[in-house]
Amino acid sequence: MAHTEILLLEKIDNLGLEGDVVKVRSGFARNFLLPRKKAVPLNLSNKKRLDSLMMARAARESDELRNAQEVAGKIEGISLAIAVKTGSGGKLFGSVTSQQIIDKLNDQGFVVDKRHFNNFSAIKKLGQTKVQLQLHSEVGVDLSVEVVSENPIETE
Repeated sequence: MAHTEILLLEKIDNLGLEGDVVKVRSGFARNFLLPRKKAVPLNLSNKKRLDSLMMARAARESDELRNAQEVAGKIEGISLAIAVKTGSGGKLFGSVTSQQIIDKLNDQGFVVDKRHFNNFSAIKKLGQTKVQLQLHSEVGVDLSVEVVSENPIETE
């Protein structure tokens, strides 16, 4: 099994970020990474590109961190109310999922997805709940979610 060293030009999941020098199987490099211009072979001329890639990576990471901090500051101040159907005694039909929270946040202009939810389990009771969002590796925020009944609660 022959391996080859390559210089990544962009982020590849489960492999590395741009500017990383990684060792991969020759076939993966030859058939996938190189034809799609996601990597270049590691040679003397391409090592010179390493500095510019690292500067671009640092700039991108600082922008992502700054944006995550701005979004976290805005999210921290809001509270979401999600109306659900309930049965007798206030028992929920189903549960509140992360997708419902994402939809509510998208309606308010925030862009989040499922990978931002940290150890989330579906909410199965009425009331106030704190949900942890991990917007960046260094930025986390607690979102306040209130689950309310959309119909009057009937006691048995």
